[in-house]
Amino acid sequence: MLEYIEAVLARFGLERWLVEELLAAEKEASIYFPSLERVSALNHLKVLHAFQKLQVNEYHFAESTGYGYGDLGREVLDRLFALVFGAEAGLVRPQIVSGTHALFLCLHGILRPGDTILAVTGRPYDTLAAAIGLDSAFPGMLSEWGINYQEIKDWHRGAIDLDKVGLAVASAKPRLCLVQRSCGYSQRPSLSVQEIGLLVRVIKEVHPESICLVDNCYGEFVESLEPTEVGADLMAGSLIKNPGGGLAPGGGYIVGKYDLVEKVAHRLTVPGLGGTVGAFGEKRSYFQGLFLAPAIVREALKGALLAAAFFKRLGFKVTPEVSEERRDIVQAIKLGSLAALKVFCLGLQKGSPIDHQVIPEGALLPGYTQEVIMAGGTFIQGSSIELSVDGPVRPPYIAYLQGGLSYEYTKVALLTAAQELARSGQIKGNGERGR
Repeated sequence: MLEYIEAVLARFGLERWLVEELLAAEKEASIYFPSLERVSALNHLKVLHAFQKLQVNEYHFAESTGYGYGDLGREVLDRLFALVFGAEAGLVRPQIVSGTHALFLCLHGILRPGDTILAVTGRPYDTLAAAIGLDSAFPGMLSEWGINYQEIKDWHRGAIDLDKVGLAVASAKPRLCLVQRSCGYSQRPSLSVQEIGLLVRVIKEVHPESICLVDNCYGEFVESLEPTEVGADLMAGSLIKNPGGGLAPGGGYIVGKYDLVEKVAHRLTVPGLGGTVGAFGEKRSYFQGLFLAPAIVREALKGALLAAAFFKRLGFKVTPEVSEERRDIVQAIKLGSLAALKVFCLGLQKGSPIDHQVIPEGALLPGYTQEVIMAGGTFIQGSSIELSVDGPVRPPYIAYLQGGLSYEYTKVALLTAAQELARSGQIKGNGERGR
C-alpha cells in the first residue's frame, strides 16, 4: 500500500491525504467486490457458451461491402446477441448511432398513428423525449405521426407502485410500455431485473396486447439475468456502453421477439429488405467487445463502488450508496453547486488517458434541452463504458459517473477529480465540505 501511495504521488502530483482517503474507501468498498466477481463469472460463462454454440470463427470477422448480401458474420452476430440476452432474434448494426437511435427505431417500427406509448418509469431522458416530441419540435418526431404519449409520474418517490402501474395501463391501454432501466438524469433509483419482471407481469395481466420495450442502456451484464429473460418483449441499447466492451467503435443492438425485431429491421433499412442488407465493416471488435464485456462491466462496477465510498467520505451525498445493490454502472454524486460540478469534471478529465489537458465546458448538445457538462478522455468518442461523467447544468448539480475500462485507471481519475475539488475549496483535508 505504501508503494502504491508513493507511486501515485510521484507520477500524478496528488495530495497524500487524498490518496489515504481513497485507500480507506477502497477497504470499505472491497467488501462488496466478491459479489461483482460472481456475477461477472456467470455472465462470462454465458457469453463463452454462446460463442461456442454458434461456432464463431475467423471467417465471421470479415467485412462486407455494398449491399452486404450474404454477410454471414452479420447474421451470426445478430444470433449471438439474441442468444446471450435470452431473446428470439437480434439486430446488431454499426448504422445505429446511439442508444436513443436504437429505441427510436423500435418505437417507429412498431407504433402506428393513434397508438399510445406509456412511459412506465416516468419521462425518458432528454434525447429520447425530443425524439418522441415532448419538449421541442423536430422533423419526424413521433408526435408528428399521431402517436400519443402518456407517463406515470412520481413513482420514484418510493418503491414501485404496481397498483398505480396497473391502473395506468388499464386506463391508457397502450400499444407499447416503455421501461427505462437506468435512472438517466432523474434522482430515482435504477431498476433491477427482478423489478422489471414484476412490471412486465402487471402490464401483461392488465393489457396482454401491450408490448414491453426496455431501454437497457448501462445495465447489460450488471446482473446475471437481462430483461428479455424475465418477460420483456423488446430491448435496446448502445454498443459504446456495456455490451461493446470498450472495443466496439460504435453501433447499437435490438433483441427480442422475432416478429418485433423483424418490424424494426424493416424500419432500419426499407420495407422488403429489412435485416438482409447493410454493409458491415470489420467485425472483430464487435465480437471481441461482447466477449470481454462481462469483465469490463465488472471493472466499471468496482470503480463505481469505490467512487461511492470515496466521495461520501469527502462529504458528498452519493446514489447508490456503496452497500446498495448495483443495477447499472451509473454512480451519482450530488455536488451541490455549479462550481463544484465544473471542477469535478475538470479533475476527471485530467485523469484521462486521452485529451487530459482539455477543459470541459457546459454546452447545449444536440437533443438536449439544457446545458450539460461532459468529461472523459475516451478512445471512442462518447464511450460511456470507458469512464466518463455527465453533469446537467441545473440544481442540485449531480455528476453522473459511469464506466471505467480498468479499476486502477478509475482510481487515479477519482483522485484527480477530488484534488480539483480540494484545490478549489470545495472540500477540506478533514473530508468536510468547503462551503
